[in-house]
Amino acid sequence: MNAQEFGALPADGNPDALLSQEGLPPKPIKMTLEEFLESDLQGYEYIKGELVPMPPTSAEHGDISADLFWFLSLHVRENKLGRVYMPDTGFRVGERVLMPDVAFVLTDRLPADRSKTFPIPPDLAVEVVSRTDVSLQIEEKAFAYLEAGTQLVWVLKPRSKTVTVYRSEVDITLLTRNDTLTGEEVIKGFSCQVAELFE
Repeated sequence: MNAQEFGALPADGNPDALLSQEGLPPKPIKMTLEEFLESDLQGYEYIKGELVPMPPTSAEHGDISADLFWFLSLHVRENKLGRVYMPDTGFRVGERVLMPDVAFVLTDRLPADRSKTFPIPPDLAVEVVSRTDVSLQIEEKAFAYLEAGTQLVWVLKPRSKTVTVYRSEVDITLLTRNDTLTGEEVIKGFSCQVAELFE
């Protein structure tokens, strides 16, 4: 099923056509999780029955995500621990489909068929906070990952140059630029200075 067949988007496939004549934001597009997983929609997360568009991010956001991806990938590949994924990769997180800025999945959890959205949450999910992000929404997303089975969530905040490490709803650590970020038991042997992520 594609987006036009479902009727979520106009026939020309242009989401901008959903804008009203007054230029108001488009109405929320609703569909079931199963319909979303079977669709070919890209650039959206699926949260609470609605499609949430993921707008382009800033160059700073891209720099931080790419640097962390590179640091993690070198270590993960060298030690054959699993795979590291960049932002456009979708993961099923409970009744949501989310696209973390960086994600890691252990080798023994990698599905055989990786032609579609991951049917499982990642072992590590990383969210880089953008200027438009709301703190409450980021925290809610972190808890959603944990509840679905993600072992570790890192939230990177460029403005304060900090990393908040979520292990559970009651085990949360704030790291500043002088601290060392580690992969703990999830990405064994990985470590880097927090300051390196914001250079």
